[in-house]
Amino acid sequence: MNAVLYVVTVLIWGSSWLAIKGQLGEVHPTASIAYRFALAAVILLVFARLRGLPLRYPPRVHGQFVLMGALMFSTNFVCFYFAEQHLTTGLVSIVFAMSLAVNMAFARLFFKRAITARMLVGAAVGLLGIGTVFWPEFQNFGLSAGSGQGIVLSALGTLVFCLGNVVSGRTQAAGIPVIQGTGYAMAYGALLMAPFAAFLGEGALFDPTVRYTGSLVYLAVFGSVVGFGAYLTLLGRIGGERAAYAMVLFPIVALLLSTVFEDFHWTVRDLTGVVLILAGNAVMLTSPALLRRLTGNRFPAEPAAATAQPTAQSAADR
Repeated sequence: MNAVLYVVTVLIWGSSWLAIKGQLGEVHPTASIAYRFALAAVILLVFARLRGLPLRYPPRVHGQFVLMGALMFSTNFVCFYFAEQHLTTGLVSIVFAMSLAVNMAFARLFFKRAITARMLVGAAVGLLGIGTVFWPEFQNFGLSAGSGQGIVLSALGTLVFCLGNVVSGRTQAAGIPVIQGTGYAMAYGALLMAPFAAFLGEGALFDPTVRYTGSLVYLAVFGSVVGFGAYLTLLGRIGGERAAYAMVLFPIVALLLSTVFEDFHWTVRDLTGVVLILAGNAVMLTSPALLRRLTGNRFPAEPAAATAQPTAQSAADR
C-alpha cells in the first residue's frame, strides 16, 4: 500500500506542473487558483461531513488554517503560475525540488534540529545543479528578462511553500486531522485569492474550453485532493524523510512531460545539472549509515542529536 501511495504522489505531483500550463491564458492566475482550491476544499469538507468527522474548531485553530492557506494554497501558487509564463514546467519543478534543503534549514530555525555535514553537502550539490541548469540565465540575469523573473518567482514560491510546511507541521502536531485541516486551509486560500481575482483580473472570468476546464478539474481533484492526501498519508506511515523522496522523483516526471508536450530540448548541461540536483537531494535524504557504507566509511558520522528528532523533521517536511 505504501508503494502505491508513493507512486501516486510522484505521478500526480510530477504531472501537475504541466496541468498548471493549461490554466494560463484568458483567465487571470489568481482566479484560476481560487477556483482550484475552492473546488478542492468543497470536496474535502463534504467528504469529512459525510464521514461524520468533526468540523468545529476554535478561532485560534482557524487562524492557523488561514496562515496555512495563505502560504500553501494561494501565495506560493501565484508565484508558480506566473513563473510558468516564463519557464517550462520542468524547469520550475527543478527549482521546487530544492524545497528539501529549505525544509531542513527551517527545521533548524523553527525546531532546533541540527544541520549535519550530510545536509550541507547535499544542499551544495543540489544548488550546483540548479546553477548548472540555469547558467545561461544567470549570466544575463535581470528582473526585466523573462527567465530571470521565472527563476525568482519559482524560488519565492518554494520558500513560501516551505513556510507553509512549518505551519502544517505544527497544526498536525496539535492533533488536527489532515482532511479537515487541509480542507479548511484550501478554503481560506481560495477566499484570500478571490479579492485579487476581482480587482486584478482582466479578460474572461472563466474559460469553458476543454483545455482550461480539464486542467482545473485535474488540479483540484488529483493535484490537490488525491496528491496531498496520498503524500500526507505516506508521511504518517513512513515518516517525513522517507516520504520526501517524492520531491526527488517528481521533477523527472515533470521534465519528461515537458520534453513531450513543451518541446523542451535536453543539452549535456541540462542533463548534468539534473543529475546533480537529484544526487544532492538523495544525499540529504539517505540515512547516515547507508551513506557511510556507500562511501566506504569516508563520510563523517553524524551526532546522535541529528537523528533524534524525527517529529521535528517530519513536521518541517509537511
